[in-house]
Amino acid sequence: MAGFLDRAKEQAQRGLAQGKEKMEEVQAQRQGGDLLRRLGAAYYAEQRGSGSSAEVQQALSALEQHIAQHGDGFLRNA
Repeated sequence: MAGFLDRAKEQAQRGLAQGKEKMEEVQAQRQGGDLLRRLGAAYYAEQRGSGSSAEVQQALSALEQHIAQHGDGFLRNA
């Protein structure tokens, strides 16, 4: 009986770890999408004359940092 419970506990822990990993992946994709929208909005504002190139550069830098840390997988889902 103890062996069964140990296996069940191990399987549950593995499931929790996989769930946590997937949740972090989804959060990173969501954050990447938000950064991409921020870049687009900054660029649009700059082109319309109500934004600055500094805002565009800030948004681009934040997006590039996110890509360096999490990859660019969110771009395929955008």
